[in-house]
Amino acid sequence: MSKMTIAHLKTGIIFGDNNTAEYVYLPASEIGMEEPLCVLETPNGRQDLNMKQALSFILKLSLRPVCHPRLGRSSF
Repeated sequence: MSKMTIAHLKTGIIFGDNNTAEYVYLPASEIGMEEPLCVLETPNGRQDLNMKQALSFILKLSLRPVCHPRLGRSSF
């Protein structure tokens, strides 16, 4: 699942939980970067994560592909 999840992040899929308002995604500005940073968005704010950290949060929080309330289905 981890390689597939990273591939999904790199195509703009947003992982999240609409009930807790927690989301992880790769912003369009990070496409093509050598070490892209993802965003962890929670009700308390936003923080940058490297791909390994993003994957860890997605798995730990059991996040699934969702429709983000502001961005929609894709971060691109």
